[in-house]
Amino acid sequence: MKFSRISVDPAKMGGVSCIRGLRIPVATVVEMIAEGMTRGEILKADPDLEATDIQEALRYATAALRERELPLPAKLSSWWITRCHRRFPNN
Repeated sequence: MKFSRISVDPAKMGGVSCIRGLRIPVATVVEMIAEGMTRGEILKADPDLEATDIQEALRYATAALRERELPLPAKLSSWWITRCHRRFPNN
């Protein structure tokens, strides 16, 4: 998958993935969406962003999560499995 709007430059923002070389981290854009902001609100809050930047930030975040396995402590994962089994016994 190619990301033409995402840049990583060790000299900027400590190498954090940013939008188009701007000092706007991908994580900031994703967090705004997670907090419930609409695309219009995000674009209004930061006029340097474009609608395509938001879409690409989400695609990039999705790809980044697929690339790594997030470890869960054994205790937490067994708790989670038990809890899910109780809520959804047919699964």
